[in-house]
Amino acid sequence: MKAAVQGAPRDVGIDRADWNWKVVRQFIRDRFQVTLGRSSCVNYLHRLGFVLKRPKKRLLKANPERRATFVREYALLRATAAETGAKIFFVDEAHFYADVDLRGKWVLKGEPALVGSTSPRYGEKASYYSAVCLETGEVEAMELDGNSCAETSVAFLQQVRTNHAEPLIIIWDNGPAHGGDAIRAYLATPDLHLRLVRLPAYSPDFNPDEAIWGCLLLAGDRLYVGNIEGTMTVLRAGRQKEVLAQIEMDAPLYSRPAQVGDALYLATANRLYFIAAKGLNRVSRAE
Repeated sequence: MKAAVQGAPRDVGIDRADWNWKVVRQFIRDRFQVTLGRSSCVNYLHRLGFVLKRPKKRLLKANPERRATFVREYALLRATAAETGAKIFFVDEAHFYADVDLRGKWVLKGEPALVGSTSPRYGEKASYYSAVCLETGEVEAMELDGNSCAETSVAFLQQVRTNHAEPLIIIWDNGPAHGGDAIRAYLATPDLHLRLVRLPAYSPDFNPDEAIWGCLLLAGDRLYVGNIEGTMTVLRAGRQKEVLAQIEMDAPLYSRPAQVGDALYLATANRLYFIAAKGLNRVSRAE
């Protein structure tokens, strides 16, 4: 069964897209003429070393050869940066839409899990550029007013160029905002010392900047935003961006905040904290 679950159910003659306890029960019933309950099926999966995880997309349009080529080129870029003193920044845009974030919510058994939504327009969003240097841990961010384009990309490149005196290597994807006349004109600036490198297509997993906004959670009318310095900023959701509190942790956030009931749990490398709904300025250690 361990080998079967690592593949698709269709590989073993079961017409289902993915494995769950019911598919495991069918697999065992078909082969051993034994019908197991839910708990037994789940226990067997755990004993075989399986855990339930939220999957990430594996983009099938990605070209394996181009991805392998980029890995080799990136190794050369790092060697070049070490020799010349250049900094390598991975860059990306992030968009946060005004609608609710549909994730897990604790409710009484038998009750529906509902979250209020104002049905905002698609254009109601907050957008940002961000960049991260893996070698130094430095982060750059810029709020974006409207949609991204070549001109806004140039504005962000100018910000990064101003804040860092070293030669720069910028790695980003092939988005339409990352090309155009404005960018070509900017790259022609004398003594710019800035090089652009494209990621292979359909390879967001190669861009560590994708995870910069991971420590962010929208819960009710509050937006919780963490950073690598270990500060959690609590904002009132909406266009005004009202800061309700700034909370200092003992270390950078270790993972995305998690909401359980009316409390928000935050994990650092050393401790687990929670923020009570009515105690924005107080962080308690969860024992």
